[in-house]
Amino acid sequence: MSIFKNATFYTTVNHLKDLPPTRAEVAFVGRSNAGKSSAINTLANRTRLAYVSKTPGRTQHINFFDLGHERFMVDLPGYGYAEVPEAVRAHWVQLLGRYLQTRDSLIGLILIMDSRRPLLELDRQMLTFFRDTGRPVHILLSKSDKLSRSDQQQTLTMVRRELADYPAVSVQLFSSLKKTGTEQVEQVVEGWFDAVLKEQDTAPGEE
Repeated sequence: MSIFKNATFYTTVNHLKDLPPTRAEVAFVGRSNAGKSSAINTLANRTRLAYVSKTPGRTQHINFFDLGHERFMVDLPGYGYAEVPEAVRAHWVQLLGRYLQTRDSLIGLILIMDSRRPLLELDRQMLTFFRDTGRPVHILLSKSDKLSRSDQQQTLTMVRRELADYPAVSVQLFSSLKKTGTEQVEQVVEGWFDAVLKEQDTAPGEE
């Protein structure tokens, strides 16, 4: 069974001090119009697990979903576009940045990019920002159904080539509409969890 199929809403927070204690979590992030919420809903086989809005930028908090067996999925605020007051936008930036760089239980990042417009400046900034953590990134080139098969492969090849020097990054095509690419995401995320939890279980205890 898919690691995402039993996902249930756990909690939502708007301040780092309210983050719940977790053993291991994987975060989903992307530009506000890249299809992040749709990707989460598709992976979980739900229609409204993550909120999908016609107005990009509506995810304003950090939302946690329990995947079972001490594993969590985290839906982060979209970046790059939102019709909100500047003070609110600044709070999002600070919240997102500090979470990504300081959250000990964050084991990997799923970065969603629109396959028709991948590697925009804010996407590159996100990759640069997160690389210092040393944790893996898996990129979903979303809305791939809107490209021809040849354009899909060209885009995939281009993104992989441009990120060849980035440590611990992988890339795939994904379509929420066609539900293509779901198994690959599941395998990647489950591999992350299995590796980290096994390492924690076998680590020597503190004296």
